[in-house]
Amino acid sequence: MKEITFKNKSSTLIYRDYLNRLKKNLKHSSAKDRKNILMEFNSHIFEGIQRYEHTGVNETENLMEVLNKLGDPQDVLKPMIAEKKLEEATRTFNPIHVFKALVLNITNGVKYIFFAFLYLVLIGFLFVIGAKISNPKEVGLYFKDGGFYLLGKMKPQLMESINAKEVLGNWFIPFFLLLTILLYIIVTFLMRITARRK
Repeated sequence: MKEITFKNKSSTLIYRDYLNRLKKNLKHSSAKDRKNILMEFNSHIFEGIQRYEHTGVNETENLMEVLNKLGDPQDVLKPMIAEKKLEEATRTFNPIHVFKALVLNITNGVKYIFFAFLYLVLIGFLFVIGAKISNPKEVGLYFKDGGFYLLGKMKPQLMESINAKEVLGNWFIPFFLLLTILLYIIVTFLMRITARRK
């Protein structure tokens, strides 16, 4: 990106400070997104300065007017970065990108709190699978009197005394692994659909 040249030194300092604040707020974006966003802002600044050039106001005041209209980089970029991260997460299915997108978008509404909750449930399933591997005799999906009673750890003595039964047995790990993968794909697709509706 080619920087805009100014006649006035203070205009150059103000312009570079604004660009540095943009870059600082874009540090977690991809190189491609960073470049595109910087070029877009630079273009707006250039066009804005051209518009005000013949008004009789000095260069620094023109620049300040343009930058004020563009807004504070942190405020302007936050939703833009969140949207880009959401697009990346739903395109790649990478859990790290999904987590970052949720954190960035959590302020955008209740639906992202719902998605965050669903992803926490998936993490819980993975935790239960790990617990079953480390303690296969006591961890399971327990039913009592024909209905769900507990997903977790239960001592064999308690299981007998309350007449509870572990229903999945050796199928516990494959069942929850498959359930976790399917739910991950479904939740990520739902997140993709809601992102496209915006």
